[in-house]
Amino acid sequence: MGASQSTSSSPANHGRRYDVFISFRGGDTRDNITSHLYEALCQKKIHSFIDYQLKRGDAISPALRKAIEESRISIVIFSKDYASSKWCLRELAEIIKYKKMNKQIVIPVFYGVDPSHVRKQTGSFEDSFVQHEKEYGGEVKIWREALTEAANLSGWDSSVVRELKQLKAFS
Repeated sequence: MGASQSTSSSPANHGRRYDVFISFRGGDTRDNITSHLYEALCQKKIHSFIDYQLKRGDAISPALRKAIEESRISIVIFSKDYASSKWCLRELAEIIKYKKMNKQIVIPVFYGVDPSHVRKQTGSFEDSFVQHEKEYGGEVKIWREALTEAANLSGWDSSVVRELKQLKAFS
């Protein structure tokens, strides 16, 4: 298991291994927003975990669960096919579990999807859940609740364009 992660260490970690854990659907975002976000975090010396090469299985691996647990913040990049992945949904459920225990900040990013589609599981999210309910039964309820909770958090919507002067404050 060779996960990619930044190598900088941050004094702001306060005993945490990572500053940021990034959750994303690889096919949708790996070669665009996710890679740019990860690179920007590395440039700012923000110690981040991204699971580029973790082996996929039916359950969340102990290594991935530990990375989520040891992160101060999770950034969840919701994209069109995010909910089609049982892996992403299991990861999100784990992230929300740590948020509820007040151990993590969760920041949603809505990349090319309407936040209400995530919140209400409509559009491509609804299509994915029709299939999941046939295969995964009871686990689906947990995934739906995690999606709703995450989508209700304050985050970023890629369809909203901000004026350049507002972005300068983050430089």
